[in-house]
Amino acid sequence: MELKRSVSVKKIVLATYFCLFFIYLFIGFLPADATNYVISTKMNIPSINLSSDVTALKVENRSLNTPDTIVGSYSKNNNKTLLIGHSSTVFQNLNKTYIGDTIWYNDHAYIVSEKNVYLKKDIRMDDILKAEAKDTIVVMTCAGESLGNGDATHRLILTAKAV
Repeated sequence: MELKRSVSVKKIVLATYFCLFFIYLFIGFLPADATNYVISTKMNIPSINLSSDVTALKVENRSLNTPDTIVGSYSKNNNKTLLIGHSSTVFQNLNKTYIGDTIWYNDHAYIVSEKNVYLKKDIRMDDILKAEAKDTIVVMTCAGESLGNGDATHRLILTAKAV
């Protein structure tokens, strides 16, 4: 009788260990964005099959930390929002958008009115974030040659106005 009980206890302990181990592996391999960011809304660009969660960003040390696999948003004005993301992940096909494409953000439609590539050193954030008469989003990602650490020599910038 004692031998049967000992085997049963060992089986229960072993089964519990494996269950906890697999739960640990699952939680440990979740993308960082799923656990570190508060999701504020969604962004969709149907023409390139992009659909992403969006998290609000804050300026820290005079910069915005771009999320790894989702879109980050920042605004100084109620009618102008900057949306940023990595060109190697969420915005990998952003260069395939065209003027006239629709971007859905915060349940509103925006039409791309400008598409430009600028040298990183020529970007003036005050110009990008300045107030507009019409509700506007600016979508920005890296372009050009890699500088390492997820940075590049240029920026691809889309400007889209509310419909």
